[in-house]
Amino acid sequence: MRVLVVGSGGREHALAWAIAASPLVDALYCAPGNAGLAEEAECVAVRATDIAGLVGFCRREGIDFVVIGPEAPLVLGLVDALEAEGIPAFGPTAAAAALEGSKAYAKDLCTRAQIPTAVYRRFRDPAAAKAFIASHGAPIVVKADGLAAGKGVTVANDLATAYGAVDAALVEARFGDAGREIVVEDCLTGEEASFFALVDGTTALPLATAQDYKRVGDRDTGPNTGGMGGPSPSPHLTPALEGTVMERIILPAVATMAREGRPFKGVLYAGLMMTEAGPMLIEFNVRFGDPEAQVLMMRLMSDLLPALIAARDGVLKSVDLRWHTEHALCVVMAARGYPDEPEHGSEIRGLDAAAADPKVKIFHAGTRRDGERLIADGGRVLGVTALGQDLAAARDRAYAAVGRIDWPQGFCRRDIGAAR
Repeated sequence: MRVLVVGSGGREHALAWAIAASPLVDALYCAPGNAGLAEEAECVAVRATDIAGLVGFCRREGIDFVVIGPEAPLVLGLVDALEAEGIPAFGPTAAAAALEGSKAYAKDLCTRAQIPTAVYRRFRDPAAAKAFIASHGAPIVVKADGLAAGKGVTVANDLATAYGAVDAALVEARFGDAGREIVVEDCLTGEEASFFALVDGTTALPLATAQDYKRVGDRDTGPNTGGMGGPSPSPHLTPALEGTVMERIILPAVATMAREGRPFKGVLYAGLMMTEAGPMLIEFNVRFGDPEAQVLMMRLMSDLLPALIAARDGVLKSVDLRWHTEHALCVVMAARGYPDEPEHGSEIRGLDAAAADPKVKIFHAGTRRDGERLIADGGRVLGVTALGQDLAAARDRAYAAVGRIDWPQGFCRRDIGAAR
């Protein structure tokens, strides 16, 4: 098979690395890719959101199957465009991708499907939103409705911060069309966990669990980011709780979307808060998480590609995935200044020494080549991922690898996977 992976981050590097190991693959491409992805696939200079360009490339190169990593092309309808040309693709249609493309739609679906989530209200008028916040009190969460490059969510510990988040979206139009409407909701408390399931429209197959550390600084300080690392399995999801998540969150969402004419195919990612009342949904995403994909792919024993094809073809019941019992842990190395103004252009050295351990894999998220030099070219730049017989061993191995990387302009959290 000739396979295309769409995207350029650590998630896509992990997916391409797993897919490249499949005996079904004759040729593997990535659009647009990065320096690390170039070691797994042939990178092509087509942006992930260039729908026409991607369809044209697939036609010219006779691509048999497309795996779409990021959310933006899914929301824009890349799957619809590919399937209309007879090119099979893994991921939801634009209608189903609204689960991530519109937080208001997702919250309304939770109401219809009786999925446990925070109490919320939708607003387009800033005065009405502020009046609700004043009556409700803080802490409270303000979210831009649409995709806002990971910057549309504010967890406000005081009213002034909440009002500022309302103004940023509805008055200053800081998020453009994505912020024309906002969702204001209760602030849930507890430990976060990430739950993933492959879905074929009607059937859902749970994957291994994971956790993502969202804030930029140790002890969960500083602004929210795209994710600074995490372990798999999640220390907060027991097998019994996994069953609860499937029964109360994943399956109701899948059934409701099918019943309403938006059948979901792809990977359904439930961001969870483990509250005293049980698992509650923070948000749905319609793609693999980043950095969760890195730890999941490290633990996956089975061939990934047939499972993705089965999800697209509606035959997931025939799939049985196997996982390493070892734990995995990913530490994200980011460029100085991230998440606000990351510095680009610094050189990274020492990756060969860092990855000499066969249980370590370094996934690239924001890198490029300048001759023989590896250059940082993003905010989150590397995902240093390791396996270990338990969480402590995986953590020690990952941080030992981080210590071998020569990149003074980079930084990472030092408490990923540490006891709290």
